[in-house]
Amino acid sequence: MPIVVIGLSHHSAPVAVRERFAFDEAGLPSALESLRGSGAADEAVILSTCNRVEIYAATPMEPSRAFAALREFLVASQDCHDQLAGELYALSEPQSVQHLFRVACGLDSMVLGETEVLGQLKRAYDLALQHGHTGARLNKAFQRAFNVAKRIRTETGIQRGSVSVGSVAVELAQKVFSRLSDRDVLVVGAGDTSEKTARALVSRGARSLAVANRSHDKALALAHELGGRAVPFGDWTGEFARVDIVITSTSAPHYILDRARLAPLLKARRNRPLLLIDLAVPRDIEPEVNFLENVYLYNIDDLQTIADDYLKQRQQEVARCEQIIREKAQAVLEHAGGTPWAQLVKPGTAAANRATC
Repeated sequence: MPIVVIGLSHHSAPVAVRERFAFDEAGLPSALESLRGSGAADEAVILSTCNRVEIYAATPMEPSRAFAALREFLVASQDCHDQLAGELYALSEPQSVQHLFRVACGLDSMVLGETEVLGQLKRAYDLALQHGHTGARLNKAFQRAFNVAKRIRTETGIQRGSVSVGSVAVELAQKVFSRLSDRDVLVVGAGDTSEKTARALVSRGARSLAVANRSHDKALALAHELGGRAVPFGDWTGEFARVDIVITSTSAPHYILDRARLAPLLKARRNRPLLLIDLAVPRDIEPEVNFLENVYLYNIDDLQTIADDYLKQRQQEVARCEQIIREKAQAVLEHAGGTPWAQLVKPGTAAANRATC
């Protein structure tokens, strides 16, 4: 039973497309149940992050039929019936297993070598496992992927330096304001991305930090740990008169800030510039706020330029990582009696990395 992957990521689709396909974590168990009930997969894991939505499946179908069924499931489940023009990619063995390993190791990430995606992948797998949606094939592949990621982290320098979306967001803030020692920051959301961003801001010397989250206890815990203060989620826009930087990363299914709500808040700012960094998918902030005077909005895709600078610094480590991944993926497939490794397309070619469906 082959392992296949279908999905879209920052490589193939802008955030405006990705956010339409994002899964809410609470809805993943029922989505997995529906997917397996369709017959397209005997085992399945759905990974939905700010930069990618992917379905990993062990399927009884021939790959081309599985791809068609999985594509239909993805489009129908997210009620996205507009025709896709190449945003979706599909991979079968051995490329599918190699892709899983690359994702786990941060080699397919916007920030090369970032570690956040490994935690996200582990949570996606654990959720599928706990609800009985994985079996021998995906269990073996995912557990081996986690082991490979650990080896990559210890044996190469791919994760040296700033290697998270949050740290890149802080780099952007420093480019805009030169220094953070005289800047006040509001972080909306207290999840992993928000926590890493808040830590990076504090380490770079931000003058003050306020944290708002729907769960006020989480906001209190994070603020206390970092020497900041918690703000009730219902009152966070009241901070706009004093803060210089607002970073959002919530799981809200709709905008939490739009132009109509922000415009009247700017009067108290007296023309001081306001930097908004929206790390959420779906997006937290309506794009039209960028047309307001002295407001500068960046979303997750806008961080790509800064991430590319890190890519240049780490490029020499990629070859070592890819060799480790090829060796470990080969072992998984040969143990399972999958596709002979000799059929693997040369790494880095379009055929090896993705096929549109």
